[in-house]
Order: sequence, then structure tokens, then C-alpha cells
Amino acid sequence: MYVCSNCGQESPKWIGKCPSCGQWNTFQEIRVSADTGTTAARSAAQSVRSAMSSNHNKPIRLRDISSKDEQRMSTGDAELDRVLGGGLVPGSIVLLGGEPGIGKSTLTLQTILSMTGRKVLYVSGEESAHQLKMRAERLGCGSANEDLLILTETSLEAIFDHIRDVQPQLVVVDSIQTIATEEVESSPGSISQVRECAAALLRFAKTSGVPVILIGHINKEGSLAGPKILEHIVDTVIQFEGDQHYMYRILRSIKNRFGSTSELGIYEMQQTGLRQVSNPSELLLTQDHEGLSGIAISSAIEGVRPFLVETQALVSSAAYGTPQRSATGFDQRRLNMLLAVLEKRVGFKLMQKDVFLNIAGGLRVTDLAMDLSVIAAVLSSNVDTPIESGWCMAGEVGLSGEVRPVSRIEQRIAEAEKLGFTHIIIPKYNMQGLARDKYKIELHPVRKVEEALRALFG
Repeated sequence: MYVCSNCGQESPKWIGKCPSCGQWNTFQEIRVSADTGTTAARSAAQSVRSAMSSNHNKPIRLRDISSKDEQRMSTGDAELDRVLGGGLVPGSIVLLGGEPGIGKSTLTLQTILSMTGRKVLYVSGEESAHQLKMRAERLGCGSANEDLLILTETSLEAIFDHIRDVQPQLVVVDSIQTIATEEVESSPGSISQVRECAAALLRFAKTSGVPVILIGHINKEGSLAGPKILEHIVDTVIQFEGDQHYMYRILRSIKNRFGSTSELGIYEMQQTGLRQVSNPSELLLTQDHEGLSGIAISSAIEGVRPFLVETQALVSSAAYGTPQRSATGFDQRRLNMLLAVLEKRVGFKLMQKDVFLNIAGGLRVTDLAMDLSVIAAVLSSNVDTPIESGWCMAGEVGLSGEVRPVSRIEQRIAEAEKLGFTHIIIPKYNMQGLARDKYKIELHPVRKVEEALRALFG
């Protein structure tokens, strides 16, 4: 058959233009032969399953199925366990994606080295066994896990032969784009190869109960290479993000059949590997910004974790005819909207000013409660008046200049109080059912942006 190399569309004959994605000359011929990958996956799964238990799949009444959570396998990494929803589920298949050099292999190797007492098979199609040994020694745990087995192989059928012999409790494939099966004639990394290899590994994971971790590449557009085929096959998709020029990395769940997709894991890249950051506020707040204008602190929430984010703004006279609007780590269209609110509702003229906005630490924040701190930072830089230390804020700003309520206000207040802040500006609507006396931090409820700015600047 013929398969589009761009989107994976199948056709029994060659077509010039793909009817699915519209690209020209992307159909390539593949040979359809006996499904050796499926056979290898099934035999390897039966071998592992027979060693673990003698149960076979059979139809079960819905009322007879237990509603209790399955026993998860802890990875020993609190941040990774949080993003996965509590650990690895038996029989699940997890895809870890990220840009080249971001630290995917480092994170995976560091995690499985700490999983002592479990037999792990690490299949590497990109690096030699010597390179992996050097990385393990650099991480400071070269011989921590005696049950870790390294296999450098790119043939899917050979990998299943080794799985049948080793009978591991966890399989890691680094990376899925380097693995090839004999049943497809195209080169490794092509749409058909990635799809067939991932499907065979999925069959093995589901029938044997052994979790599989796949490491995937990122294409030029920034999405997982595949293009969407891999994301549909796997149970969980985890994105490893971060700027290579920053020390911090964000582990974000994009798809999770066994947990929430709103969780976030934060790491700091060090010489000896990735350090878990249990308190994100420590990396997002600079220690000394006393007397500096254009800096406002916001109490934000990503996933279920509250942390304080430093918003930096710079407003200057436009050097050219058209003023510039630039935002790093924040939605630029939302910045333009907030500047329009500041001009129309509050009366500050920013039409002839350049506005630059930055979220400190290289983090990208999508929480709408950042609106108030963005407006405060822009105004602070515009009038060159610093915001007093000890003040933070949380609130969404509407088009009419009103401060709208935000979710989980108690967590935001508690996080600010824990880090020593003395004043916090919150929406007035959030005061309903909130006890002032149980907080040491002083609460300033506001209804409009003008009230918030009056509380900050007098």
C-alpha cells in the first residue's frame, strides 16, 4: 500500500496530492507482509505473563470489576510521580517528548537508576552502552541499580527476543524513532515504522502488564514527531519543556488516561543531573529587587500547585513610529488587551510607548490571575515608581476594568503568607466565605483596577 509520509494517510494506489493534509508527492510505497512485530510482541508478552501469573483475559461483568485504583509502580521521583498521577500503571505506555538536548534521556536514566529492586530493560537505539555508562557515572549513581540491563538494539523483533529472555518489570525505549520492524520496508523514523513499532509495543504492554516508557523526538514545529499517531496510541504523553539557556525544566502532562493533565513537575538542571524543585517559588522570585520599578509579584497556580511568579515590565518611549509589544512567557494577545484596558478604563496613555513583558525564570504561565500583576508592573515601569516589598496580588481583569474572581484563592493566600508577604490584593468577590482572622497576611479586596492601583501607589 501507499502511505503519506506527512500525515500517515493510507491509499491502495499512489496519489500525487494527499487528500488529508494537502501535501504533494508525499505518498511512499510500503510492503505489507506477515505481521512479525505482532507475533513477536504476543510471544514476548505471553512469556512475561506466564512468569508473573497464569491469568488470561476473559469477559467480566461490569459489577464484578473492582473500582479501586490499580497498584501503581513508584518511580522514586516525586515530581515525575505527580505528573503521572501517582506512578506508573501496570500495562501502561508512556511517551516522553522534548527538544534535543533538553534532558529526556538524563531524566529517564536518573529515574530508573533510583528504582532499586525492579528489573529494568533500557533499550537504546541512539547511544552506545559506553555512553550510557559515562552518563550514569556523571549522575553519581553508576551502579545504584543492580537490576538495570542495557541493550543497544534497533530491531523490534530482536528487542522482543531479549524481553522474552530477560522478563523485565519495566521497559524503556530511547528513542522510538530509531526502532524499525522487518515488516515495513521504509527507513526508521518514518510514519509507518513509528506507527507499527509503537503499536507492537502497546500490544506487548497491554497483554503482559509491563509498563513501557517511550522517548520521542520533536519536529521543527515543536510537536511530537509522528505527527499525531504516537499521541493516539500511547496512554500518557509527557512534554519536557524549558529553554536550554535556563537551568530550569518543566515536566508537563499533555494527555493522561490515568490521572490529571493539569499537573506540573519542575526540575533544575545541574552538573550531576536534574534536581527536583519541591518549592517552585524559590526559582521564580529574585532575591533582591528593592527599589526597582516594573516588578510585580503574582500568586499563580499551574495544575494544582500554587507559586509566586515575578512579572517584569519595561515601558519606554517608542524609538520608531510603531510602538513595540513584546511578551516572554505570557500571551501577547492578552498583553495587548490589558494595555487597552489600562488606556481606556484607567486613563494612562501608552499608545506611543514600547512595552516589554517578561515572566522571570523562563516559565510560561497561563493562569488568568496574572492579569493584575501585569497591569501593576506595566504601570510601575511607566511612572518609574517601585511597588513596595511585601505586596503580591492575584486577579483576572475584564474588559470593563473590573477585577474578576479567581479559583482556589485560599491556596494562593497561604502560599504568599508562607513566603513572608504581608499584603495581598484579591478580587472582592473572593472574600465571600473567607475568614480574614485566620491569615496573618493583610487582605486588600478590590472591585476595579483603579482600586488596586490606588492600594499599590496611593
